[in-house]
Amino acid sequence: MTVPTLGTLSGRKLITDLQSMGLQIGEQTGGISRKGGAGPSDHKTITIAGQTIMVPVFTAGAQRSPFQASLPDQSGSSVLQRDGQTLGIIHFPSAPRFYGLSTADGIPYWKIALLHGRDTLATTVHQTCIRYADRRTSCQFCAIGQSLEADRTIAYKTPVQLAEVAKAAVELDGVRDMVLTTGTPNVIDRGAAVLAESARAIRAAVDLPLQVQCEPPRDHDWFGRLRDAGADSLGMHLEAATQVVREKIMPGKATVSVERYMEAFASAVPVFGRGQVNTYLLAGLGDSAEDILALAERLIALGVYPFVVPFVPISGTPLENHAPPSADFMKSVLAPLGRMLREANMKSTDIRAGCGRCGACSSLSAYES
Repeated sequence: MTVPTLGTLSGRKLITDLQSMGLQIGEQTGGISRKGGAGPSDHKTITIAGQTIMVPVFTAGAQRSPFQASLPDQSGSSVLQRDGQTLGIIHFPSAPRFYGLSTADGIPYWKIALLHGRDTLATTVHQTCIRYADRRTSCQFCAIGQSLEADRTIAYKTPVQLAEVAKAAVELDGVRDMVLTTGTPNVIDRGAAVLAESARAIRAAVDLPLQVQCEPPRDHDWFGRLRDAGADSLGMHLEAATQVVREKIMPGKATVSVERYMEAFASAVPVFGRGQVNTYLLAGLGDSAEDILALAERLIALGVYPFVVPFVPISGTPLENHAPPSADFMKSVLAPLGRMLREANMKSTDIRAGCGRCGACSSLSAYES
């Protein structure tokens, strides 16, 4: 039997469906996976229709998904099916070569930074947060402590370690950009200081575009300091579009209101440039499609790229049983948002570094064209 090749249009719909419903895979499936942590969690990396994406596989919902993947062959190719009907070939990329290396003191490189998507390196510099330990203040979807407890990472990545791993990832695996995020260590600079120190060390070691991600610091002069340290783009993540949902889902982080984020965005865009400031929005936490699109319109007018991704419930968090958004809901957001971005000439391909450029956690970029 000849298995069809997935085209771009069918791929766009499939990516949206897969990221909403997840994918059933066999226990022996290899490739690159991600459990716990501060970024896209309980996912595995696949390539479909030429696009490398992150798909939920370790969630409860994925175990009930209509999508199934066969055991990959030696090249990583696998047959994708939906309810037993063959759809086409997908690919499970192999682990990058830098994963096989360790620092002089014996820490595996993959505990310091991970490959996201096709060619983005990502790390959580501080794998702790002042809000995480107290469920009265923590973000209810966050699993930043899980990978640390499971010994899949280390609590703090030094500038020297980050520079060493970044250089190896570029030289061995062709990594094109890097994301530096952090748990919030304080309510003053909110992580900007440690990010600036890290960025400066990385850029001294290797020419690699960087995105730094933190909550808005109280002093907006930090934006210039981060740019001077070597950051090319900035992520300040709202997570939810409305203040009422933010207060319910992330009571500690919501003390920095939507309007304070908007003020920070207005200060940051002149420093980093239009489209080089991004925010991460999780669809499915309770905001309506209209809420998300209304905020996106305001963000785009400011020059901020709204990166909308489907919420994925992570095991072991208070929201582990919260249903992810349906594929239809995601399409009702992403299709008009793609048009808005296209009309504003603000595209993911123009972002120098970060989640929007990587695009692996959302099918948004496919709706821009």
